[in-house]
Amino acid sequence: MKQLNFNFLSIVALAFSIVLLTTGCGEDDPTASVSINETGSDLGGDVTGDGGSTVRSYKWNNSLRTIDYNMDITAAKGGSFTLSVADADGTSVLNQTLVVGQGDDSKSGVSATGTSGEWTITVTLTDFNGDGSFSISPGN
Repeated sequence: MKQLNFNFLSIVALAFSIVLLTTGCGEDDPTASVSINETGSDLGGDVTGDGGSTVRSYKWNNSLRTIDYNMDITAAKGGSFTLSVADADGTSVLNQTLVVGQGDDSKSGVSATGTSGEWTITVTLTDFNGDGSFSISPGN
């Protein structure tokens, strides 16, 4: 009888594990991504999401002390897109956010003055559902 109980418990445990694995690994989890499609003296990329969140940082060499930037969202249904830039000293020179359904769907301009060298560009997507793009170039 002990052998029967062990086999029954093993079968129940195996069935329970299979149910957990198949229901926990669905493809319904929201995603978000950032892709860079322009490098060199200018930096540009695209953002997409279906309700997910992500943070991506990139190093970029800026020989000048400011940047010109442009960011936009299109066909978005929710969430936010933040573009943050720190100069070579790690000082924040830009922090702009587009929130779906609140205000403009694009922003552009010039960053604050910083130290030339290797700058850090950080793109943050939060519960982002839609697509957009950004571009950065050395300022004047």
